Amino acid sequence: MDDQNQPQAAPDFKYCRESRVFKTGRVFPNDVNNHKTLFGGKLMSTIDEVASISAMRHCRTNVVTASADSVDFLLPIRPTDSVCFESFVSWTGRTSIEVFVKIISENLYTGERAVAATSFLTFVAVHEDGTPALVPAIIAETDEEKLISASADQRSELRKIRRTSSKLLASQLSTTKYWE
Repeated sequence: MDDQNQPQAAPDFKYCRESRVFKTGRVFPNDVNNHKTLFGGKLMSTIDEVASISAMRHCRTNVVTASADSVDFLLPIRPTDSVCFESFVSWTGRTSIEVFVKIISENLYTGERAVAATSFLTFVAVHEDGTPALVPAIIAETDEEKLISASADQRSELRKIRRTSSKLLASQLSTTKYWE
């Protein structure tokens, strides 16, 4: 077997830019809710899609969504807008990957652009057998990347607290069928 077919060792670190993903789309009538703004579930689905691509670009292995830490809807997105999703890896643990997603709306008539939503998601890198895979560290270069990465440790701690609370709550919830 020649050298080019040999698996390469994972790098110790990667730059945020190496995981950056952009996706732009239109808002069509079937994408809106009763308020004539982009349906939140549609936005959340695309957020998960682009974030998972960023995570896989970073680790070059399978990933699973561990949590959607936040989706903050800041401004309505209307049928007169395009919507641009920009994502990149903002933090890594041993096997976990935090991805930041910025959603920009653009009025297609005026050209006015605004940050309409932001989101943080966490993924876990996994081998084909489902066991967790180690991931490279991340290096932020731009001012925006540094701003987002600066508070990543704090978000990681909050995720651990929230996950513990969620597990405790789940352990106390009933799984019986409501009709029984």
